[in-house]
Amino acid sequence: MYAAVKHSSRGPALIPRMKTKHRIYYVALFSVVLLGLLATGVFQFWPHSIDASGDWAVEKRSVAVPVVRLPGDSPVPERGDLSCRMHTCFDVYRCGFNPKNKIKVYIYSLKKYVNELGVPVSSTISREYNELLSAIADSDYYTDDISRACLFVPSIDLLSQHALPIRETAQALAQLSRWDRGTNHLLFNMLPGGPPDYNTALDVPRDRALLAGGGFSTWTYRQGYDVSIPVYSPLSAEVALPEKGPGPRRYLLLSSQMAIHPEYREELEALQAKHGEAVLVLDKCTNLSEGVPSVRKRCHKHQVFDYPQVLQEATFCVVLRGARLGQAVLSDVLQAGCVPVVIADSYILPFSEVLDWKRASVVVPEEKIADVHGILQSIPSRQVEEMQRQARWFWEAYFQSIRAIALATLQIINDRIYPYAAISYEEWNEPPAVKWSSVSNPLFLPLIPPQSQGFTAIVLTYDRVESLFRVITEVSKVPSLSKLLVVWNNQNKNPPEDSLWPKIRVPLKVVRTAENKLSNRFFPYDEIETEAVLAIDDDIIMLTSDELQFGYEVWREFPDRLVGYPGRLHLWDHEMSKWKYESEWTNEVSMVLTGAAFYHKYFNYLYTYKMPGDIKNWVDAHMNCEDIAMNFLVANVTGKAVIKVRVHQQVRLCLWDDASQGGGAPSRPRAVQGRLSGEAEEFPQHRQLVTRDRRVRAGTGRQRPRPQALATGYPSDPFCRTMGAPEVAKQKEATAAPARHPALGTASLTAPTGPEKPSLPRPCHCVFPEQTGRRSAEHKTLPRPGPAPIGPTNHSTALGVLIRLKLFFTPFSVVL
Repeated sequence: MYAAVKHSSRGPALIPRMKTKHRIYYVALFSVVLLGLLATGVFQFWPHSIDASGDWAVEKRSVAVPVVRLPGDSPVPERGDLSCRMHTCFDVYRCGFNPKNKIKVYIYSLKKYVNELGVPVSSTISREYNELLSAIADSDYYTDDISRACLFVPSIDLLSQHALPIRETAQALAQLSRWDRGTNHLLFNMLPGGPPDYNTALDVPRDRALLAGGGFSTWTYRQGYDVSIPVYSPLSAEVALPEKGPGPRRYLLLSSQMAIHPEYREELEALQAKHGEAVLVLDKCTNLSEGVPSVRKRCHKHQVFDYPQVLQEATFCVVLRGARLGQAVLSDVLQAGCVPVVIADSYILPFSEVLDWKRASVVVPEEKIADVHGILQSIPSRQVEEMQRQARWFWEAYFQSIRAIALATLQIINDRIYPYAAISYEEWNEPPAVKWSSVSNPLFLPLIPPQSQGFTAIVLTYDRVESLFRVITEVSKVPSLSKLLVVWNNQNKNPPEDSLWPKIRVPLKVVRTAENKLSNRFFPYDEIETEAVLAIDDDIIMLTSDELQFGYEVWREFPDRLVGYPGRLHLWDHEMSKWKYESEWTNEVSMVLTGAAFYHKYFNYLYTYKMPGDIKNWVDAHMNCEDIAMNFLVANVTGKAVIKVRVHQQVRLCLWDDASQGGGAPSRPRAVQGRLSGEAEEFPQHRQLVTRDRRVRAGTGRQRPRPQALATGYPSDPFCRTMGAPEVAKQKEATAAPARHPALGTASLTAPTGPEKPSLPRPCHCVFPEQTGRRSAEHKTLPRPGPAPIGPTNHSTALGVLIRLKLFFTPFSVVL
């Protein structure tokens, strides 16, 4: 009994002892967990003043911001100088040299500007401009040492001109310590102009300052100086659209803009009525319930769509001009992977200096809105898919955020100042997946090495045998020539016998064609064993072997481009509202003639089998403009410019003659007429006198006898080219000796004087003699000034035909 009682007495004593032991354990565990939770809460919810120390934030700058009072008579900068270029208004010496090839950007400290009455000139800095300044401050471009700065960015918010006092803001800019007429200052503006005019550039007088603007037109954009930037869309940060794969979508064309001109809306609605469900035109919703944001909704009749999600349901999306040229909808369209159809005449697309927009958009003139459906349907599906991918990548790389826009702008300016370290075309325009997954252009890395080195010369001829033999003889002297191929385009006459052909060191083969067509010169013949091809006409006798060799060496560095000698220019005529083909000798070049040009043989295959058939048929039917077609083809495939090789003796000689009215060879020259710069030079190596005359000056008002051209040149060129040495020598026997010009100190010809001779030099015209063959009746008298008539049409008309045949692109020029 005692043992049992004792056991029971110990039991109650042991149980509380075990509870105490566990209580200590649980208390310790709970304390650790509680401390961890408290520490996590402190780091999670406590204000991050340390992390924000590196940001350019308004809150940080708002402490003790100095106030600057602007007197009423303080200076105002001049209006923006439209003639400014990097070499005239930008001081590159401030940038200097640094191992990283990076410009240094200084941001002015934040100040509060008030007028004489103490009223603030501008409101507080917007969130977008604060993000822009923070992006610059966090980049490698930023410096806090004003003496080291190459570029200066003011802390004055100019992103939107709405409610911005123009004069007072200009006075505030002039107060900047390093303003100096705006030299090396960069201003950011996305919404220029104001009612009622809505100018396409910032109205604030800015003198020489660079402007990164979001609504430039061709009239206000200073090419190579200003930077065209996009209008930022706040929806990019609010709505995350998932990437949608390329391919056909529910709607072919969609218009989502609300505030567009009634006339444009009528034309778009007419397209919708004509093509049914393929076209969808949306408008502002008027039947939304309270609390629903209208900016996120679009309506068609009684159907409501979510915006910008609806953009992913269309293959092409309209980007139409509104009150301003630049529209934020462009960014929304790119984010949705929809190909933008830009309908805004004279609009400079964002970052067009470096971005190839024809790879990601379709530009349609405003007057062609009614034809936009047919234009879009003519684009191949594979090309549409590539454009969809490119549009989405443009948004990810350059439109996604204010930071992306700011850094792209600085990179463009940096590339101008350090061109040797500039980002290449491929880096700007090709997504990383494209750069590394495969070779995008087979010309950069040939899969099959060439069978022989050098180039193959292809000479297209009809029956000008004497001139053909001279070309063969001269071309055969080029060290890199591998083979010479003569394309005999005359089916009514046999080529000369073998014994009559010039004896040259390389193989020579004659190919007889079945039909007289210009396309025969670009056929991919099996005899072409080299990668390089030289297309040359049978009348190009002015190019020397050294010049041809130099052209081939240039092509070896740029094997995916056209490398030629005579340059041409096509441009848009605003007054006539059509394309113009210019053959004047200017410094602007957009294409080179294929009468003397190097290119890769791959383009022969593209011209013959991939060129739209209606273009090739048009060229063969009119026997002209094959050079325009080839230039546009190469530019469309590669997206790169032609290269013009400068020829040292590329000069003109026009001779006047009284002897022949109807067509005989002139007996002697009368005079070498006028010069643009008063220069006449003698090239003893060719034993000829030449002049750089560009225009014909008006002479006496009398009827002049018809001259004859002694020079051989391009039939489509309205100017004479150089004469060969034999002709010049023959003419010199019958003319007076050159006299020394007293003012210029250079050689010039003086017309013989006498009773029957005029004492003043008379203006000369150049007329190409009648030819046989493929251009037999197409080039006659060439009036000056103006382009040469070419048979039933001219190059301007032909260019318009090619444009209408859906070749929508523009090559640019690189001149050596």
